[in-house]
Amino acid sequence: MRTRIARLIIIASAVGISVLAQAPVSGGRGPAAPTGPAPRLADGKPDLNGLLNGGLSSQDISLNLMAGEQIVLTPAADKLMKGRRPKDDPEANCLPAGVPRMAPYPWRIVQQATHVFILFEANIHSYRQIFIDGRQHTPEANRWPSWYGDSVGTWDGDTLVVDTVGFNDRFWFDAKGHPHTDQLHTIERYTRKDLGTLLVETTIIDPGSYSKPFKVGYTARYALKDDLMEYICAENNQDVTHITTPTP
Repeated sequence: MRTRIARLIIIASAVGISVLAQAPVSGGRGPAAPTGPAPRLADGKPDLNGLLNGGLSSQDISLNLMAGEQIVLTPAADKLMKGRRPKDDPEANCLPAGVPRMAPYPWRIVQQATHVFILFEANIHSYRQIFIDGRQHTPEANRWPSWYGDSVGTWDGDTLVVDTVGFNDRFWFDAKGHPHTDQLHTIERYTRKDLGTLLVETTIIDPGSYSKPFKVGYTARYALKDDLMEYICAENNQDVTHITTPTP
């Protein structure tokens, strides 16, 4: 029996927050990552499919800075961040985590010929859609700012490069409140190093909040025999009084 709840209690104790309201009943990281060469699909492309554990720190994105990188906030963004409180974190209130934030729960990549989907067990059981069919970004005039943005992917050798624009400005990068604007542009690089390892590097570009781009990265581990579990984080609806139905 996996114990995802126990792991989250340990994490919460370390950072001084409560996750009991969002924690599932059971789960865990499973066995050690498998070993062996990275698999490939019939067309020769790397096979990224599978359930993974690991991601950026949900508490402080600066913990995942690549070597030599630094976060330089603009004065306005610095003021905004200092005024934020953990209780107001959108992710803590069952809203999407955005990009590149990851909750400390498993997630799954579903790779097709034309799309890559990233399914998240945590938070609102949400997903990202990445087009890899050669299309360009939706024209800005036709885009609606969104939590996960407009993502298109291309292959750079064995690395999937995901370019995303069209974000809203509502999600936080972490519980500390690192902000962003709707100018946010992310470039992610997904590389399956071997059977059990996925390397992820993200460049964050947002001149509205940061004086220069910066890169963060992490290593995720495949759990080939594990599955996503049901996760519900939508029971505290504060707006039900505004839902109306026609009079009989």
